[in-house]
Amino acid sequence: MKRIPFYLLLLCGAPVAAQTSLDDYRAEVAAYSRQLEIAAARSDEAAETMARARTGFLPRLSLEGSFEATVRRIDDRERWSFDLLPRLVQTLYGGGAVRAAYRDASLGYDIALCNEEFTRYEVRYAADYAYWNLSATRLYAVSMREYVALIRSLKEVVDRRFAEGYIAKGDVLMIEARLSEATYELFGAEQRAVVALHDFNVLRGADPESEVRQGEGIRDTLPMPARIAYGALPERRSDYAAALLDAERAEVGVRAARAAFDPQVNVGIGGMWRPYAPNRTGKTYVDGMAFVGLTVPIFHWGERRRAVGAARAVQRQREAAAEQVRDGIVREETNGWTALVQTRAQIEASERNLRIASENLSLSTYSYGEGLTTILDVLQAQLSWIQLYTNAIRARFEYAVAVSDYARIAEA
Repeated sequence: MKRIPFYLLLLCGAPVAAQTSLDDYRAEVAAYSRQLEIAAARSDEAAETMARARTGFLPRLSLEGSFEATVRRIDDRERWSFDLLPRLVQTLYGGGAVRAAYRDASLGYDIALCNEEFTRYEVRYAADYAYWNLSATRLYAVSMREYVALIRSLKEVVDRRFAEGYIAKGDVLMIEARLSEATYELFGAEQRAVVALHDFNVLRGADPESEVRQGEGIRDTLPMPARIAYGALPERRSDYAAALLDAERAEVGVRAARAAFDPQVNVGIGGMWRPYAPNRTGKTYVDGMAFVGLTVPIFHWGERRRAVGAARAVQRQREAAAEQVRDGIVREETNGWTALVQTRAQIEASERNLRIASENLSLSTYSYGEGLTTILDVLQAQLSWIQLYTNAIRARFEYAVAVSDYARIAEA
């Protein structure tokens, strides 16, 4: 029983000198994260798309040409002929299509940046969860080793009393069954600790089997974060900003749908280079030209009205989706704060109950050694102790996760 205060100290005392702190682990996970790499690549793609859309405001130089050759000569003509037409074209008015395309691409880039920022907080939360989960599973494995050690210590007393003839064979069988059950649970606890270590290392791109010492753990006292004022949180969330930009992008889509049916005016210059026809001497000439192009849609059987109507329906969907995201954020914050308050209260209650269970276990074990209680009383005290010990670990783990989750919700 002398080991119980030591493990209580593990649960409530100061952290052991460590190799990897939470901040260092977050940085390693962020540097390795494939999610962040994909999000950054999407931002780069959106930036290139925006730059491409900007070229719609600039004149365009194109070159068209063809070459042909006949199988045989006809009337002393050359068998070959070609024409080459370079043209420089500038759109003067496209119904707002170019401007709408550029605005759409610009909003797409802003949305990609918001999504990248949101992904960054999601990755940080995943790192926090892996860090606290490793701490919790290790501490739970420690508690199960202590539990097995307690049962073995009791078994020595039972074996001695049975050899002296003070108890029946039933007590020996009961303690052996409990020891076998506890050993089985210990194997499961150690397996979960190993799996948590694998998850911890894989998330940062390290060898899954590499050992790590944590600088912080769930036994540390984590400060209670300040609550965000009601209604203020959505305005600081990047996913809500992305939803609002998506709604604005749908509004641009309405203008783009309308622009496709507006008049368009292009101007340009060009020149044709080709041989004389018929090509008898092979001599060529250049014929320059300037042109103005005008396109005016007149009647398309209501296609414009249908296209604009469909775009407006998409706009209404995006606006409703943005409000849905806002409602989800408010609900998420409320639930996250409730989890914080409840888990913190559970820590205090579980530690108080654990102290009582430890005293009861010590008293029951001593009384059994003196022949004042039965083996069932001691086994029940041991079972109560390990359950409350597990509750204390779970409460601290859930509180640590709740703190990280609220930081993710508040993007702080």
